[in-house]
Amino acid sequence: MSQAVEQQEPGEADWTAQARAGDTAAFERLYRAHAGRVYGLCLRMTRDSQVAEDLTQETFVNAWRNLATFEGRSGFGTWLHRIAVNAVLGRRRSAQGRGEVSMTDEEGAEREFASAEPTDPSTPLDLERLIATLPAGARDVLVLYGVYGYSHEEAAGMLGVAVGTCKAQLHRARRLLRERMGPEALN
Repeated sequence: MSQAVEQQEPGEADWTAQARAGDTAAFERLYRAHAGRVYGLCLRMTRDSQVAEDLTQETFVNAWRNLATFEGRSGFGTWLHRIAVNAVLGRRRSAQGRGEVSMTDEEGAEREFASAEPTDPSTPLDLERLIATLPAGARDVLVLYGVYGYSHEEAAGMLGVAVGTCKAQLHRARRLLRERMGPEALN
């Protein structure tokens, strides 16, 4: 069972059943209930709002096409997150295969962080900006485990990595965030 707390909308099980039967209005209600969280997940994993919008749409198109395979063993939102993570990872592989500078460019993230203006200790830290500077693997695990509340096993399954790798990436993400926040942020 998921450690992620999934808020199920009233009637969501009914909407899912109706959508599986071909009711587009029911699927639209599911879209409205989940689009924001799916977009947030895609944005945190890609660091690009346009790509996140595209991947959100791709996620829901894939969900509609594969709705018959949804068995209800997990929540509908969890199922959507799995589709979204697969879409993000597929986009990364595709970009890397074409030799494009992709959203996994760790050196680019390091340059972005290094070129950012120094943080004024009196200014609140922008944690989202710091998360965006993490290397892709560490960022993905931190987002799934730390932000969305999935267990290591669930996050590892979504990302297609071993549980030990997931734990190591989380440790790496936390270490990098501590380093980037500086000692004054930890007081």
